[in-house]
Amino acid sequence: MKGKFIVFEGIDGSGKTTQINELSKWLIDSDLIPENNQLVITREPGGTKLGQSIRSLLLDNSIEKSPDSITELLLYAADRSQHVNEIIRPTLTKGDWVISDRFCGSTLAYQGYGRKLDIKLIKNLENIATQGISPDITFLLDLPVEESIKRRKNREDDRIEKEGKEFLSNVSLGFQQLSNGSKWKKISAIKSKEKIISEIQSEIKKLIKNK
Repeated sequence: MKGKFIVFEGIDGSGKTTQINELSKWLIDSDLIPENNQLVITREPGGTKLGQSIRSLLLDNSIEKSPDSITELLLYAADRSQHVNEIIRPTLTKGDWVISDRFCGSTLAYQGYGRKLDIKLIKNLENIATQGISPDITFLLDLPVEESIKRRKNREDDRIEKEGKEFLSNVSLGFQQLSNGSKWKKISAIKSKEKIISEIQSEIKKLIKNK
C-alpha cells in the first residue's frame, strides 16, 4: 500500500518546524502508521545532498550571488525533481510516510505571487519535477505578515526573508488562494500550540479513515 504524503506550508515564523516535530512524535506513538512502515521527515529546498547545495545558493545573502527570478525558479524545480526521485517517490512506494516542510505550494506562493512570475510556467515546471506526485494533505499554518515579522526580529533573515513586507504580503495572499484547494487545510498559526496540534491530529485521522 502506498504511503501518505503530508506537507506543511506557510510564511516564515508560522511554526512549521514545531508542528512537524509534534506530528511526527504523535504518529510514531499512536501506531497510525502501518506496522513495518517508517516515517521520513524532509524539507524543500535541501531534502537531498544535491538539494543542500541548491539551498545554499538560493538562500545566500551575498548580493553578487543572487539569482534572477527565472534562475531562482529553475533552481527550486531542480531541487524538487531530485527530492521527488531520490526521497519522496521511493519512500511512498515502500508504504512509508513522508512529512515535508514545503513543497509545490511554496513555489507558487513565493515565485508566482511574490515574484509575479507566470503561474502557468510554474505549474508546467511543477508537472515536470513532480511527475504526478502530490500531497495527500497540505497544512497551511496561516500567520499574519506583521506577526511573522515580529517573530523573526531576533534572527538574521535569509535572502528570501529580506525581500520585505510587500513581498511577504503577496506570498501570504498566494497561500490564501492555494488553501482553497480540496487537499489543503488552513489552520490559524496564532492559536495555541496545543490547539494547532489537536486540529492537525483530527485531520490526519480523517485522512486515514477516508483512505
